[in-house]
Amino acid sequence: MARTVKTAKLDSVTARSRLKKGRQPHWEQLQPKTHLGYQRPKGSAAGRWILRRYLGQGNKYRVTPLDCIADDAQKADGVDILTHAQAAAKARGMVEAPGGGKIERLTVRQAMSRYVDWKRDEGASVADILCRGNAHILPELGDLVVSELDAATLRRWLASLAASPAQVRPKKGKVQYSKKATSDDTIRARRSSANRVLGMLKAILNHAFDEEQVSSRDAWGRRLKPFKNVEAARDRILSVVEARRFINVCDDEFRPLVRAALETGARYGELARLQVVDFNSDSGTVHVRKSKTGKERDIILTDEGAAFFKSHCAGRGGHQIMFAHADETAWRKSQQSEPMKEACERARLKPAISFHGLRHTWASLAVMNKVPLLVVAENLGHKDTVMVERHYGHLARSYVTEAIRAGAPKFGIRPDKKIVPLR
Repeated sequence: MARTVKTAKLDSVTARSRLKKGRQPHWEQLQPKTHLGYQRPKGSAAGRWILRRYLGQGNKYRVTPLDCIADDAQKADGVDILTHAQAAAKARGMVEAPGGGKIERLTVRQAMSRYVDWKRDEGASVADILCRGNAHILPELGDLVVSELDAATLRRWLASLAASPAQVRPKKGKVQYSKKATSDDTIRARRSSANRVLGMLKAILNHAFDEEQVSSRDAWGRRLKPFKNVEAARDRILSVVEARRFINVCDDEFRPLVRAALETGARYGELARLQVVDFNSDSGTVHVRKSKTGKERDIILTDEGAAFFKSHCAGRGGHQIMFAHADETAWRKSQQSEPMKEACERARLKPAISFHGLRHTWASLAVMNKVPLLVVAENLGHKDTVMVERHYGHLARSYVTEAIRAGAPKFGIRPDKKIVPLR
């Protein structure tokens, strides 16, 4: 029979810091014959999580690494660095569903883990899901069983999320918060942000339903509605004159990246990953190999845009990074922020504009120049026109008016001259 295991306290960084370091793991029972382990070698800043299962054959155990470390020195990211609760959920999932089978009493945390794995296998970015999910979904809902969720619980969670202050950039590893929303605009913004997190939660739970992990989705279906009338149109864009001035004030290293954003409407990450071979001078297109959704697409350029890319790529090897620093290294995450801030100051743009605002500028100017919304959506990489209509549809009023007056049915019926209007 299995020997008695001394249980250690592993549920906090402080508790784990008191444990003896070395090769010997410390164990916590998850369920009968199953233990979560924590092992921290001497000199290591963080310990690692492991799983142990009793096989019952002469007191044999099977020890399996969870391929992640504890959040002893760094904030958990839900993938490579896990909190105690996240590690326990991952361990239970490995025990209850070997080979990816059905988990009895699936938790929201396990559902999110499976959804992230599925999105990653599809080639899609999971950074935003992990960031928002770890901050806003898992703390309150993570350990709840999906099949036992009810609409009232989820509505309370959504209302609490919308009422909470927004998180800002951490300082010294500690989460910082802005002031509580009081004005109409900040309340709208918090509700809009809550709606985005709700959309992620619904996607996670719907994936569990599609995978037949749960039998019903009534709790988060029609009964759980997002806040209404909180999506404000994206008003901050550059005019053509402002765009020219902004390009001119950018430094030599940053200017090609800004020009490319205004010519394509592509995201910063998409542009940073481009190689010279991705520009096709014959068709006048730029091929995006990996987008936010994981799908490939071709961006159609204007003649002016094609001429810029042709000049920028001339004489360079096909597999060279298309937009790089002076030392030929690629632009990395968030490296665009400081150059954008400096360029906005030099161009005297008030309010300032973010790099993502250049994407909105391209889309807005295209719509105002009567490019159909479906065409704009395809170039931006959206699967349909919903997002484009939401954010840029108000700019297309003249296009809609002219299209209806030009193409709607005309019956050739002349007005009756015998009818005299009353005065």
